[in-house]
Amino acid sequence: MRLSSTLLGVAAVLGAAEAQLRGFNYGANFLNNQAKVQNDFEYEFNKAKSLPGTSGWTSARLYTTIQHGTTKDPISAIPAAINTKTKLLLGLWASGTTAAAGQANINNEIAALKSAISKYGTKFTDLVVGISVGSEDLYRITPTGISNKAGAGAEPADLIKYIKQLRAAIKGTKLAGVPVGHVDTWTAYVNGTNAGVISNLDFLGVDAYPYFQTSMANSIGHANETFYSAYNQVKNVKAAKGKAIWITETGWPVSGPKENQAVASAANARIYWQDVACSLLAGKVNLFWYDLQEAQYGTPSPDFGIFGAGDLGTLKPRYSLSC
Repeated sequence: MRLSSTLLGVAAVLGAAEAQLRGFNYGANFLNNQAKVQNDFEYEFNKAKSLPGTSGWTSARLYTTIQHGTTKDPISAIPAAINTKTKLLLGLWASGTTAAAGQANINNEIAALKSAISKYGTKFTDLVVGISVGSEDLYRITPTGISNKAGAGAEPADLIKYIKQLRAAIKGTKLAGVPVGHVDTWTAYVNGTNAGVISNLDFLGVDAYPYFQTSMANSIGHANETFYSAYNQVKNVKAAKGKAIWITETGWPVSGPKENQAVASAANARIYWQDVACSLLAGKVNLFWYDLQEAQYGTPSPDFGIFGAGDLGTLKPRYSLSC
């Protein structure tokens, strides 16, 4: 099962764009809510570049462009990226408990972005490979999403408005030609009510986690097949035809609760890396893995981190990253 589904996965990504980004997702703060500062980001970016058995992990996806704990100061990941020559998929946080709150978030995100352009110039803009307006906002407003828990999301019409506001803000700047996209779950993209959002994008950032797909067979033996089923469904959405598809989040936890048939373990995380990450890399698909380190402090559950808690400089990967 695993071998045959891997071959199907490789076939699914043939013909993808030649250029490829390899990176991880980076939050603005630690699990204890402490803000990451420039040195923290530099430490993480440099660790990603030196992973045993790998090469080319020189990109970073951010969820926000605002420094944690401030209203609209540029995130310290930007000077860290400049110092480490790390490419950036910028994120603008768009979700709000109300449309007004969402608009306020976007206003602050755009202010931080414009401030960063002014402050860092081409040293910054030359590193930006894309800008994502929002992250899983459409998922949060669906009945099966996390809206009942988080109480936050963004309606399609609001996201379209935010995308247009971003394009207007970067017009005439060094970021004017940078691809603008959105990150959401694969289920959001195959929902026809969101077609208008897709039509306003240059790329679709897809989050797909077979581990969480509890309504179907989701053991590690089915994970590759389940992942590529999601990938291909997005690829075949009428509104997405011709749009670039980036995998912005996927991974398998090394610890955590059992989800239907899915068991979290380092052994299964290794299988998922070999089956999914390696096939995406071979297919030249832009990939932002979740995650380099889930938490430096504390014990997250589930924990997707390649590294456990502690000082990254002293830790070894929990599983092999070779292909």
